[in-house]
Amino acid sequence: MRVLYSIDQLSIFQNRMYDTESEAKDCPKGDVLLVENLQTGLVYNASFRTELMEYDEHYQNEQAVSQLFHEHLESVYKIIERSMGKEDLVEVGCGKGYFLELLLQHGVKITGFDPAYEGINTRIERHYFDKSFGSKANGLILRHVLERIQEPVNFLMRLKEANGGSGLIYIEVPNFDWICSKRAWFDIFYEHANYFRLADFDRMFDNVVESGEFFGGQYLYVVAELGSLKIPKYDEQTCVDFPKDFLHFVLKKKRIEQKNAAIWGGASKGVIFSLIKMREGIIFNTVIDINPAKQGKFLPATGLKFRPQLKHYQRLLQDRIYG
Repeated sequence: MRVLYSIDQLSIFQNRMYDTESEAKDCPKGDVLLVENLQTGLVYNASFRTELMEYDEHYQNEQAVSQLFHEHLESVYKIIERSMGKEDLVEVGCGKGYFLELLLQHGVKITGFDPAYEGINTRIERHYFDKSFGSKANGLILRHVLERIQEPVNFLMRLKEANGGSGLIYIEVPNFDWICSKRAWFDIFYEHANYFRLADFDRMFDNVVESGEFFGGQYLYVVAELGSLKIPKYDEQTCVDFPKDFLHFVLKKKRIEQKNAAIWGGASKGVIFSLIKMREGIIFNTVIDINPAKQGKFLPATGLKFRPQLKHYQRLLQDRIYG
């Protein structure tokens, strides 16, 4: 392994909300030791522990409240429709079911699988996808799941077996090349066990039907033949070029006004930024977020309290906002 980056004691869940400040500050934490495997070429957190990842109703990562993200999901639907069609599809790890509901609205015949699902849609099974499904799907959809799975190739192998060794798979994950080029320190956190590039999937599948980058380059997608899945091999031509000044943006902000200073956005960027600055002795007063489910809750690690959108707190306009 080649070590790329490390940061200690990040909150295990970036988007888990807490009811009290003390509970938030005492939240479970874990280390990130980002490495490149010199046999497979894959990038992952060598300190990741699967047994710590227990999602519950307090986890709030719904981005559909954003119109921009809704437009992104519509673009995903178009890719799936042209590559897989609209018949006999499966979404693995469908979460709260928002994207599956969107596909149903478009007339897609689909079944979702997620043991943590809490809704009432009968098209979603509350367990993992396996052979018990009883029939082969034309296509599997895997949106922002693979980055959270330890040993991702083995996981894909199990999906391949569960679907009879055939069919297409749509995979969408954060784009590690974008993270490196943009020095996106906020996109490396404990919840993500893996970090992928398009080159990784070219080495993972013999038959990639379609692939590309979207959502401003932050995400990448691939549509591939499940039957062509294989164990990737390291290629020196596509080795990771990780920037040495990865945390430059965060560390250069040494001076921040203390009076009524606020974090704008309570997802990974706000969580990590506030934690790094807190370790430098800089304290914020609050965090502002558009998600109504987060209001009145507390940010993990730092214990900052969530407030509604800035328009409800006009007095903060006189002070500094960081996001």
